[in-house]
Amino acid sequence: MNPQANAELFAPCPRGLESPLAAELTGLGAHAVQATAGGIAFEGDTRVIYRANLESRIATRVLLRLFTVPYRNEEDIYRATHELDWPQQFDVGRSIRVYLTAQRCPLKSLDFLTLRIKDAVCDRFRSEVGSRPNVDTRAPQVRIHAFLDATQFTLYLDTSGEPLFKRGARAAQGEAPLKENLAAGILGLSGWQPGTALLDPMCGGGTFLVEAAQIALDIAPGIARDFGFEKLKSFDAALWRALRAEAGARRKPSAPQPIYGSDLYGDTLKLAQANLRAAGLEAVVQLKQANALEISAPAAAGVLVTNPPYGERMGEQQELAEFYPRFGDALKQKFAGWNCYILSADMNLPRLIKLKVSRRTPLYNGALECRLFEYRIVAGSMRDPKPA
Repeated sequence: MNPQANAELFAPCPRGLESPLAAELTGLGAHAVQATAGGIAFEGDTRVIYRANLESRIATRVLLRLFTVPYRNEEDIYRATHELDWPQQFDVGRSIRVYLTAQRCPLKSLDFLTLRIKDAVCDRFRSEVGSRPNVDTRAPQVRIHAFLDATQFTLYLDTSGEPLFKRGARAAQGEAPLKENLAAGILGLSGWQPGTALLDPMCGGGTFLVEAAQIALDIAPGIARDFGFEKLKSFDAALWRALRAEAGARRKPSAPQPIYGSDLYGDTLKLAQANLRAAGLEAVVQLKQANALEISAPAAAGVLVTNPPYGERMGEQQELAEFYPRFGDALKQKFAGWNCYILSADMNLPRLIKLKVSRRTPLYNGALECRLFEYRIVAGSMRDPKPA
């Protein structure tokens, strides 16, 4: 790809984060930015592709659109794929995998369609260079993404490789790990800014804390990993070195920030410590073992953000019904002047916590539908009024 040429791109993201991702990509130089359900369509040159992979905190991956064509049957899909000059895209020695998603596709077997796309790529290589790339379903070097709707077939090259939420530094996962890009998006939705106090009183593996620390130090989230575009023939090594150097030069020195985390369980807190250590951020965040019902606000004002454990760690519904009203009391009594954000798949949380919700944002943690509940805690009563 010509560094000056604009390519058509698509960046999927956790559903509900399309708006902050659009703003983020615009800031990274993207053009013709358009939000769709579950992602952002945009245009950009090679610099934009590399920067989006290196610096986007919210995108799941960056896909380079190769073509969109109408189709009626499996052979239309095979023919369109075979017509592309695949040896111009990557070397035959690269391993591949084809991923296929579909909405309202009239064709019956998606597995067969995936196989036909793979066959078309391999057949084109065999006819051009006399051999074909190997298929690797676990760790492919080149990922090809296909999307089918009712009438259109779109094919993409994945410029990211591993999903972008894999920052390359997580040492351990908790029972229900929060994806890093969802955590970063929630921090964006909360309006939190570096220098403002941030607390996660049920921090688990510390995903919110790691993301906040990286934001505070202006650390590019992809600085410690590699990417799919490095395996393509169009890879511009000099441009990539320059962009990495620019991002590295912006990093601020590690120093304590007003970012606080706690958890009731010592073993869980060790996961957060391990993840902070792996990211080189152990000195930036302040951790302690504490009960969320007993912890005090570490500053006069700030942002509390948390993804409370549900069900398995906290017990059955009766325990949750007892915990949330007490947590609401703790927020009301100790966190006046704070904005609190709770991510939960329990839609009954507002009824249980008995505080007035100022905003509900639908989000998805993987396939799990959640809500981000916002509570603006002010001095005095914040309880929902009792019915007459």
